[in-house]
Amino acid sequence: MTARIDAVRGDITQSSCDAIVNAANSGLMGGGGVDGAIHRAAGPELLTHCRELRSHYPQGFPVGAAAAIPGAQLAAKWVIQTVGPNRHAGQTDPADLAACFSNSLTEAVRVGARSVAFPAISAGVYGWDPAEVAHIAVDTVRRSPALADLDHVQFVLFSEDLLEKFQAALG
Repeated sequence: MTARIDAVRGDITQSSCDAIVNAANSGLMGGGGVDGAIHRAAGPELLTHCRELRSHYPQGFPVGAAAAIPGAQLAAKWVIQTVGPNRHAGQTDPADLAACFSNSLTEAVRVGARSVAFPAISAGVYGWDPAEVAHIAVDTVRRSPALADLDHVQFVLFSEDLLEKFQAALG
């Protein structure tokens, strides 16, 4: 049996999933949007884990890569850091965006998570069209071999507009 996949409007920092995915920047030190919200909600311990992870990537965490760190003060046991492609910086390959979703699922399974919550990676300040992000995200998650080892994948979206785009992609 494969995981249930759905989309809800909400605050990803409040998710009760085993792992939440953070749309991080390559520096991993916090930022705006979902990244800043996760850092604020998780507390300073998350930044300590980010610094440790960042020490292994002197040139910055690569676009599309994924790595799990402890969730600190969040309900989620894990925060999976991934860096989405920045369309404004010329990063326009859909495969790079798909890698964020597929590698995050693989990382979630690696650490034993059974449920994963995703934001709309790259649909904010990184300039990707929300409908395109939704299509790539849903298609990538549905095709992932990791679904066999998961119970639930949820897209947690902060606006009604994003929710509508993801619901349309889910069909």
